[in-house]
Amino acid sequence: MDRRVFLSVLAAGVVAAPAAAQPKVARIGFLYFGSRQSAMDTGRYPAFVRGMRELGYAEGANLVMEPRFADGNAERIPALAAELVRVKVDVIVATGGPVYRALQHAASGIPVVTTAAIDPVGDALAATVARPGGNFTGLTLAAADLGPKLLELLKTAVPKTSRVAVLLHPENVAHPPQLKRIMFAAQNRGVQMVVAESGSVPEIEQAFAMMKKERAGAAIILADSFLFQEARTIAAQALKHRLPSIGGAQGFAEAGCLMSYGANLVDNSRRAATYVDKILKGAKPGDLPFEQPTRYSLVINHKTATVLGLTMPPPLLRQADEVIQ
Repeated sequence: MDRRVFLSVLAAGVVAAPAAAQPKVARIGFLYFGSRQSAMDTGRYPAFVRGMRELGYAEGANLVMEPRFADGNAERIPALAAELVRVKVDVIVATGGPVYRALQHAASGIPVVTTAAIDPVGDALAATVARPGGNFTGLTLAAADLGPKLLELLKTAVPKTSRVAVLLHPENVAHPPQLKRIMFAAQNRGVQMVVAESGSVPEIEQAFAMMKKERAGAAIILADSFLFQEARTIAAQALKHRLPSIGGAQGFAEAGCLMSYGANLVDNSRRAATYVDKILKGAKPGDLPFEQPTRYSLVINHKTATVLGLTMPPPLLRQADEVIQ
């Protein structure tokens, strides 16, 4: 072949060759009920990013994160959800009951992965846990027997307690069935129950004053986005009224409660990345079952025990995943 013809054919081939395929960049929203500082301090945001990195996604390469934080203010959430819709995220990783409710209205066409849903069916996020059917899927916060377990641990720590208070959120639809299970377990143990509701900081203070007036000897704090956000306020009130307390989510003991027992929320955040990866690869969220936690953590705050004048039973200390000195 003539050299000039060869070069022209080669040049034409180069022009005709398709450009190298560029990797698709995943744009992921992260909508969190609490503050940015809380998400970082608890390790939940870094855990999710780490989970994505383990699956081959790296910021600056094929991943763009769009984090939004409500600072515990439910009124801010609809606007934050609308922002994520406007920037056209591929998936939203969500934490907090008010966040889930806002996304039901604002992001009906965007897959949502929860990190700590308490009752996906009761909250109308899913038709069933096994087959959600809509645009929500992800990880749940508690198993059905968590409430009785909280009572068991509290009674082990404070065996002479005969009246136990339960603090719940009046708008959390998962709390009434949890309360029923706790009350049934309390009846079997001969323990009387005091029920208190709080949906604001002043109501937390009123609730603990009422617990003390009703001669409660200890308190159970049910898992809830608002109550978790106000964990330090709750712990301070419990100490003020000399009430040993246990929270149903990881973090209450760190905030100053005597104990916490619940899902490992850092682990849940990391595992949320597996859901995001499946959805990015074509899976429909409605076909992905909600998962219950695989790891539960018992944390004991020894400093709080000392302030309350309690000696924690050695078997309970050995059972703990962490003891805060």
